Amino acid sequence: MDFPFEQIEIDNKKIRTFSPEIDDDELKWHFDLKDRKVTILESEGWEFQFDNCLPNKLKVNDNFIIPQLVWHRVIKGNGNLVVCIEE
Repeated sequence: MDFPFEQIEIDNKKIRTFSPEIDDDELKWHFDLKDRKVTILESEGWEFQFDNCLPNKLKVNDNFIIPQLVWHRVIKGNGNLVVCIEE
């Protein structure tokens, strides 16, 4: 399966980089099978949205939890989006 990001793993953490060149259609609504703690490392205009909620701008050093089985998505910005994910 192809993913809309590049990923490396460091100390059981996933560092994911999303490019602004990605096609909007690749950023689909989805859910995860485990809870995830997300930390924003880099973001220029990207947003995050939970189902039935308005999108929120992602800012460097933001932290939030994505509970398992909760629908969500990211909305493309201008530069790269780099996130650190802990499960």
